[in-house]
Amino acid sequence: MSAAAEASHGEHQHGPIAWPLDAQFGSATPGKIAMWIFLLSDALSFSGLLLGYGLLRGGSTVWHHPGEPELGINFTAALTFLLICSSVTMVLSHQALVEGKRRQASLFLFLTVLGGAGFLCGQMHEYFGFLPFLGGGAHGLVGEGLVFGHSAYASTFYVTTSFHGAHVFTGVCYLTVMLVNTLRGKYDGGNANSLEIAGLFWHFVDLVWILVFTLIYLVP
Repeated sequence: MSAAAEASHGEHQHGPIAWPLDAQFGSATPGKIAMWIFLLSDALSFSGLLLGYGLLRGGSTVWHHPGEPELGINFTAALTFLLICSSVTMVLSHQALVEGKRRQASLFLFLTVLGGAGFLCGQMHEYFGFLPFLGGGAHGLVGEGLVFGHSAYASTFYVTTSFHGAHVFTGVCYLTVMLVNTLRGKYDGGNANSLEIAGLFWHFVDLVWILVFTLIYLVP
């Protein structure tokens, strides 16, 4: 084979390659940079919701109207712990994939998806009380009188928590796709960047919930 043919053959070889260093972004891939940009814009969205919540609450003479139920702090604290645990399993999943342990990575990723799905079920139960064995109110907040549109207290609660819930649902779908691809062997130790990008989104969702839980549930 001639030198020209060998060069042409080398140019068309496929496989994982090291991403070249960049003066501003180092070795971050375009996907990772794009995710950080998206998370920054999403953080502004949550900031707007929480700022609106604070302004309405600070300017209201009566925030918690008579007949509206108290939020279940203990129940939601358990959901918060579940979400934090799912963030830990997300880290373990990525680390296992970097080490080439695909089955272990798949297991931890499955636990992450399970934690996110459990959080969503808990949030729906908090709203509507359709899972009596979970506790936290037999009829849910809606059945007990916390109805969207009836007060700023109710409206800001549902808008903020459901907006976060939509992110959790998106993350569960996202990670489910990643789980299927990991089980199929699409990702390995040399190609864990995609799972790391998914992890950035999931950690962001968990961090935002801690802020939402603190401001809406814990601040008296």
